[in-house]
Amino acid sequence: MAATVARLLLWRAVRGLGQSRRLYSDSAAEGSSQTEATGKKFPRIYTKTGDKGFSSTYTGERRPKDDLVFEALGATDELSSAIGLAREFCLDANLQFVSELEKIQCMLQDVGSNIATPLSSARESHKVRTSFSADPAQELEQWIDKYSAQLPPLTNFILPSGGKASASLHVARAVCRRAERVTFKLLQKGEADPNIGKYLNRLSDYLFTLARYAAKAEGRPETKYTRMQP
Repeated sequence: MAATVARLLLWRAVRGLGQSRRLYSDSAAEGSSQTEATGKKFPRIYTKTGDKGFSSTYTGERRPKDDLVFEALGATDELSSAIGLAREFCLDANLQFVSELEKIQCMLQDVGSNIATPLSSARESHKVRTSFSADPAQELEQWIDKYSAQLPPLTNFILPSGGKASASLHVARAVCRRAERVTFKLLQKGEADPNIGKYLNRLSDYLFTLARYAAKAEGRPETKYTRMQP
């Protein structure tokens, strides 16, 4: 299942770049089907090209499904899904930062594009299309500072709490930390742009700050950590 999710993320990432070549089908005929009743063609979600345990990167390289590239793609896709769920809770609560979360989900597609382009097999044209600058991380820092200025200083550890919006943002933060750890392994191998590591690191800080801000905006108390004595 994780490999399927990673493959779908790669497909969306490459499609977002405007590429027309297919990565997951051996022929054009395998990528579509038609109903006998209408004769209309429709795209297939399955392609069968990964049945033997391999998937394609954006560079066309075939790698095992448990390769770090696909682990990182799956983790960032899971992160985007967690943020999407949190975004819906924030939307229900009429919180002002929903557009920021949507922008972050779009940025994670770009992160996925960079991950899906291992530098060891990428041509210069690949690198140009999937480059990731330092600007998005700097924007997150500005957002963090904006919300931090409106929050009381932390004097205790806090538990994920503070209402559905806040708690779901804490979940997204934890998923972000895991995505960062997996992606860091790629960075150690020199297979991805260091800027995506910086972005994921800032993003977890942003999500933590935003979770606190969401609790404050909804008037919900944060649960402080209390040591349980034996």
